[in-house]
Amino acid sequence: QAPRVSDRVTPHPLHLPRRCANSVAMSSSSQELIQQLMKAEKEAEATIAEAKRNRLAKLKQAKDKAELDLKAFKEEQEAKFQKEMGGKAASDPSAEMKGATDKEIESVHKDYQQYKDRTIAYVIGKVLDVPTSLSDTQKQALVMGVA
Repeated sequence: QAPRVSDRVTPHPLHLPRRCANSVAMSSSSQELIQQLMKAEKEAEATIAEAKRNRLAKLKQAKDKAELDLKAFKEEQEAKFQKEMGGKAASDPSAEMKGATDKEIESVHKDYQQYKDRTIAYVIGKVLDVPTSLSDTQKQALVMGVA
């Protein structure tokens, strides 16, 4: 059988069966859902962009605060260094050295006075304590040299 013309022609939407009407309604509902999704996606992108801007602002703020703290610390350390170095630069190192040298000289003189008498007695005792006898080795050397 040949198809009829009425089978090939699309009927008017108002004359569609109930199943097709539901399909059109679902298509319209799908479009609304897609629009809602697109709107939600744009809102999410805007929220993410705002969060990124806030994060960058906080990072910049933290960096600025750290730089200020570092600057204050550097100034404090420089002032401390200058204070210490200023005191050392103002003092005369040769005068300090002279004072230490004078103390050492005084200590040597004191030691000399303290041990002088005992040292003299020891040296004189060793010089005057000469043995008058010859050892066996000395005697043998003399015998061998004379013979």
